[in-house]
Amino acid sequence: MPQSDNMRGALLMMASMAAFALNDTFFKSVAGNVPFFQAILIRGVPTCLLLALAAWFSGAFKIAIPAADWRTIGLRTFGEMGATICFLIALFNMPIANVTAILQTLPLAITLVGALFFGETVGWRRYIAILIGFGGMLLIVRPGAEGFDIYALLALVAVGFVVIRDLSTRRLSRAIPSMVVALIAAAAITTMGGIGTLLSGWEPVALLSVGKLSMASIFIIGGYLLSVMVMRVGEIAVVSPFRYTALIWAILLGMIAFSEFPDSLTLLGSAIVVGMGVYTFYRERQVARRLAR
Repeated sequence: MPQSDNMRGALLMMASMAAFALNDTFFKSVAGNVPFFQAILIRGVPTCLLLALAAWFSGAFKIAIPAADWRTIGLRTFGEMGATICFLIALFNMPIANVTAILQTLPLAITLVGALFFGETVGWRRYIAILIGFGGMLLIVRPGAEGFDIYALLALVAVGFVVIRDLSTRRLSRAIPSMVVALIAAAAITTMGGIGTLLSGWEPVALLSVGKLSMASIFIIGGYLLSVMVMRVGEIAVVSPFRYTALIWAILLGMIAFSEFPDSLTLLGSAIVVGMGVYTFYRERQVARRLAR
């Protein structure tokens, strides 16, 4: 594959991670001003409308979805909803860099689950990388220390739900439009926000908070569209490690928007998690090449 395609893929991946980090930043900025489920609802309505328009103009609604795939989409949506609520509660109550760093254990978790439950071959090197990576994660959450609380635990639970989401996504038929799958997940999450708002009651929202949530909606759509473009440009094994730039964006935005400065143990743990994740991508690429030969 031409090197320029890999370069474009890397740039698109970094832009995607920046968009998702900006979404998180705008969403976190309304914490304390907008009730949690109400914030999900306000962000979700324009997100669903924009995704529906994009799916309509791309012709995605014209493709029939088999019954077997509907069951997989249901499982994927369950994972998306669980991950969203756990991650956003943690985001409302933790430094953005910490919760983002915990989420970076995802590639390690997927590799481990694939080996334990789906019979995927994982060598001893990757098992050691997974062990070291989770050790880095423990430096971030620090069990038994003051920094470990229910919100750090929720961030870890969010990783588990994302594993369910991503492994379900792998089992979907290739012909199913990604836009429709994303719209279904967004609609489910927005509905969840609406139900939560009905139960807790509607509170007046300042125009500034509505503007921030609208910006979050725009950036989450941008992040999704960019991530779809990534899948079509460059080699996945080359481009995927650039997802870790999400952590750099989270640290910078946390400093700028919330005056959150990660301590040395958090930075060390983040570096270990990222390093082991990149090594895992490298080993998977080496194994794929060996099998191809």
